Amino acid sequence: MTAPPETLAPRDRAVIVILLIATFVVILNETIMNVAIPVLMKDLHVSAGNAQWLSTAFMLTMAVVIPITGFLLQRLATRTVFLLAMGLFSAGTLLAALAPGFVPLLLARVVQASGTAIMLPLLMTTVLTVVPERTRGAVMGNISIVISVAPAIGPTISGLILQALSWRFMFLFVLPIALAALAYGARMLGNVGERKDAPLDLVSIPLSALGFGGFVYALNQASGPGGFGSLNVLWPLGVAVVSLILFVLRQQMLIRRDAPLLDLRAFRLPQFTLGVGLMVIAMMALFGGAILLPLYLQGVRGLNTLQTGLLLLPGGLVMGLLSPLVGRWYDRVGPRPLTLPGTVLMAGVLFGLGHLTTGTPVWALLALHVTLSVGLALLFTPVFTSSLGPLPPQLYSHGSAILSTLQQVAGAAGMALLVTLYAARSAALAHGGAAPLLAQQGGIQLAFTVSAWIAVVAIPLSLGLRSTPQGTHGGAGHGTAETPTPQPGD
Repeated sequence: MTAPPETLAPRDRAVIVILLIATFVVILNETIMNVAIPVLMKDLHVSAGNAQWLSTAFMLTMAVVIPITGFLLQRLATRTVFLLAMGLFSAGTLLAALAPGFVPLLLARVVQASGTAIMLPLLMTTVLTVVPERTRGAVMGNISIVISVAPAIGPTISGLILQALSWRFMFLFVLPIALAALAYGARMLGNVGERKDAPLDLVSIPLSALGFGGFVYALNQASGPGGFGSLNVLWPLGVAVVSLILFVLRQQMLIRRDAPLLDLRAFRLPQFTLGVGLMVIAMMALFGGAILLPLYLQGVRGLNTLQTGLLLLPGGLVMGLLSPLVGRWYDRVGPRPLTLPGTVLMAGVLFGLGHLTTGTPVWALLALHVTLSVGLALLFTPVFTSSLGPLPPQLYSHGSAILSTLQQVAGAAGMALLVTLYAARSAALAHGGAAPLLAQQGGIQLAFTVSAWIAVVAIPLSLGLRSTPQGTHGGAGHGTAETPTPQPGD
């Protein structure tokens, strides 16, 4: 990760560096468990369905906790929120390393996820508060490194560890880094922005938990028998939809009292809404690829977990190397010259992946994955900066929480949709007499092709993205967010 721009005051630069390191650690942990499922099934004597809950519960907790961070970031000091987040994450990591069985490990993952959920909105809100608008793209490039590289190297690190050591060392590897970040932050981190004595609405919390959590749960159930038509999907999905409708109505009522749990007035700014739409599509592509490519490499090509992780590593590293450059380019040329080629590359590569076969050369697959990473690098930083930049200060924490929540929901939706399509197509081909490898190949091709058509929707959306000045707004007590006037051109 490169240092934030020198135009920042030393104190603000130190704050952002601390938050970047801490966020990198907690997001790294989000994917480090993925390739360990078979090992955990054997060691803890659990089924594949139960073992998968170690990832599902993590995503559920993230979806439940992130909407509350808008309140936490307004009510509590920066240092307090950081200590809460890293304290929870470190405690969960230690509990996971020492877990005597499956249930304690599952509970430890929930504690970890609670800390993880707070960190990214805290980082983005702090950047919006302390970084001047003219150099914000460069710092957002560093955030893109955190979001892209950490998940990419997680499977590689866990694959290396599992080759020689117990699964517990995945957590013992992360724990010292987390404790060091916690200790350094406790000593060096100062407070930024102003606190607001915002009340906590006890009705909104369960509605948010049932809405966002129920939606993620339903999507995760879709990969089971019956797909999206299963009662295991339909009833939690119905509960989630009703809860989300009630949640939105509740927030509209609370806005009149200036006390929403999640201030949805951010959606009144067209650039924020457009950016959220682009981010949802990009995260579906990223998470869908993250689950489909290992399925192809291990199921169709017969690679082991370490080989799979090493093959996918260059793409993550390329994305990380490009992100700071993209941030600086954004500050010079605006978003559209970056997001348009980014969305075109993303859609084109996904169509290419839709033609994978049992004989596709490894170099071709590697080239496709690296190109996809380039496209996503061109997309993430401009979307973050353009969507959050126009928000007035009183909506920084809420906008960051909304964007982070929908990232999690989009990731869950992408994985659920594409895995369900893969499983259904593979089963249909196998039932029709196709060989197992060809059946899996057909499932992979269909899932990637559908993902590509979803990505095509992002191309016209990218044309509407532009640089906008921070929105004019009323006093902090009123929290009025007016739609900003776009700058001419980009």
